[in-house]
Amino acid sequence: MCVIEVEKIQNTDLDYLTYLLSTSKHDEEIFRTADEIRRRYVGEEIHMRAIIEFSNICTQNCLYCGLRAGNNNIERYRMPLESIIERAELISKLGIKTVVLQSGEDPYYTTRHITYLIGEIKRFDLAITLSIGERNFEEYEIWKQAGADRYLMRHETASPELYAKLHPHDSFENRKAHLLELKRLGYETGAGCMVGLPGQTPHDLALDLAFLRELDADMIGIGPFIPNADTPLANEKGGDLQTTLKMVALARIVVPTANIPATTALGSIHPLGRQLGLKYGANVIMPNLTPNPYRPNYSLYPGKICLFEDDIACIECTRNMITGLGLKVGSGYGYRIEKVRA
Repeated sequence: MCVIEVEKIQNTDLDYLTYLLSTSKHDEEIFRTADEIRRRYVGEEIHMRAIIEFSNICTQNCLYCGLRAGNNNIERYRMPLESIIERAELISKLGIKTVVLQSGEDPYYTTRHITYLIGEIKRFDLAITLSIGERNFEEYEIWKQAGADRYLMRHETASPELYAKLHPHDSFENRKAHLLELKRLGYETGAGCMVGLPGQTPHDLALDLAFLRELDADMIGIGPFIPNADTPLANEKGGDLQTTLKMVALARIVVPTANIPATTALGSIHPLGRQLGLKYGANVIMPNLTPNPYRPNYSLYPGKICLFEDDIACIECTRNMITGLGLKVGSGYGYRIEKVRA
């Protein structure tokens, strides 16, 4: 067995992380260590967070994303506010304690709209995660005061050069500033990266892990890059399962108490992708409760799983997945282990 130096990983030694990400000979030890750390720090409970993708309209033109403003090949939609609230009530009735409100960067939903949604959804005793992209710092503060608990904003890559290539008219430093402000305001703050981006190196992935430690990310979303035919990166090679799983595992070692989902994208590139994620450090599953006919049009990437499943069947399938691995379905709000609910 190849022994890994856990202290070097947790101190985000960039040379050592780059080495581990350049070879597969330590993978099994990394996976075993991540699972041990997950059990020790966050236990056997797997938290379920139900997603409502309420708008696929976005003003940004990120090169990898199917929702990019320049994509004219998808049917755009916006869910009415009352429909979003009805979905949140259903999620509560299904026994899930967190709702994730996710969209593209859609300015149609104003400060007042989001504040109204937070107030109405809080009536169902749900924790609320916002995942609606970069907004004004003042809005973040208003929504935190209104009752939002978490904010998820993946950084995608911590390489400033790669970030600039993938995000026209934006910078990694700007994204970092938003994430730091969210932390300052008291949100449980989520970041995360894509694995296998065109031009990405093992050193770039090491930078991602170092940034997650610097941020002390409360949530860490890691998934493979999946090329979308309606984007400029249509003909690029996608990210591979093994490296993505290794990044999930290393993230668990680097930030032991973070909540880390086994992402939908993992399940989209391999039929057991999410199960493997849960075996190698993840402790969150995010079933999709976006209603049809909207759900198939939130087309970030092709091959996305769970587009047409019945709501109740989807939740039962997810619970069975968790218990089938010998793990427990979480019954609480799933706050980070050091945090207490206000």
